[in-house]
Amino acid sequence: IARAISTVVRSAPPVSRVGMTCRTVRLKGMVRAIINASLRNDKRPMSDSSPSYIDGPSGRLAYAHVAGAGPTLVWLGGFRSDMAGTKAVYLDQWARTHNRAYLRFDYSGHGQSEGDFEDGCLSSWTDDAEAVINAATDGPLVLIGSSMGAWVACLLARRLTSRIKGAVFIAPAPDFTEALMWPSMDSETRETLMREGRIEEETEYADEPSVITKRLIEDGRDNLVLHEPVTIDGPVRILQGMADPDVPYAHAFRLAEALTGDDVMVVMTKSGDHRLSTDADLQRLAGAVESVVRGQE
Repeated sequence: IARAISTVVRSAPPVSRVGMTCRTVRLKGMVRAIINASLRNDKRPMSDSSPSYIDGPSGRLAYAHVAGAGPTLVWLGGFRSDMAGTKAVYLDQWARTHNRAYLRFDYSGHGQSEGDFEDGCLSSWTDDAEAVINAATDGPLVLIGSSMGAWVACLLARRLTSRIKGAVFIAPAPDFTEALMWPSMDSETRETLMREGRIEEETEYADEPSVITKRLIEDGRDNLVLHEPVTIDGPVRILQGMADPDVPYAHAFRLAEALTGDDVMVVMTKSGDHRLSTDADLQRLAGAVESVVRGQE
C-alpha cells in the first residue's frame, strides 16, 4: 500500500490527556477505514432492561444477558464498537424470539463500561470478555466475533477451549494491528507513534479525534493468532463482504486456513461492506448462527 498515511500540517500540535503534545495525522486506507467504520456504526434501540454490571479487571463492565437454551451465544464487538450496535441488538431480539441464551457486553473504555479507551489493548479486552463470560454464563458457548471481536474470540479459544463449541465471524480482523494497520503507516507516522506513545486521527464521525496507541500495537504483536493453528471445536461460519474497504476479503481466508476444524464455511457477499448490517446481511447472520447452534444439538 503506497503511502497510506500522511501528516496534517497544524499551527500547533494538540495536547494529549497526559499533558504532552502529540502528532495529529490524517489516516488513509485501511487504518482510517477501520476506525471510521467503528465510529459510524449505526444503532438500534437497546432492549427495555438496563444493563447489568460486574467488577472487571479494569473497572465495572456493562453487559446484557438473555436467558434461554444453550449453548450461550456470546457477542464480541469490534474496535471502538459497543453492545448497542445494529448486529448486537438484532441478535438480542433473535435470541429472545428463538429462546436462546445470549450475552453481549462492552469492553472497558467502550460503551457503558468504565475505563479509558486509550488504556485498552487486545490483552485487556480479552480479559474483560473472559471475566463477563465467567460471571454471567456456564456451560457451552458459541462465540460471535465482529471485526476485532474475531481476534478476541481466537484468543478466548486458547483460554476457554473446552467450553467453546462453535463460532460465527463477521468481517474478521484478527492480527489487524500488525497485518493491516502497521503496514499502512508511513515511516514518519510509525516513528511518531513509537516516540510519543500515541497518534490522533481526525474523523468526521466524532467530535474528538480517535487515538491509536503504542500499547495497542505492541500488545497486538504479543497476541498474534494467524501464524499458528486456531482450534475451535465445532462448526465455524465466516461472513465477509467483498466490497469491505477495511479488511480485505483475503484476510477472511487466512483465518479459515488457520482454523483446524473441517466444518468451516466462508460466505462472501459481493457488495458487502465492513459493517454487514443491511437487512439481508442480518438475515445471513441469523442463518449462520442457527447453523452453528443446530450443529450442537
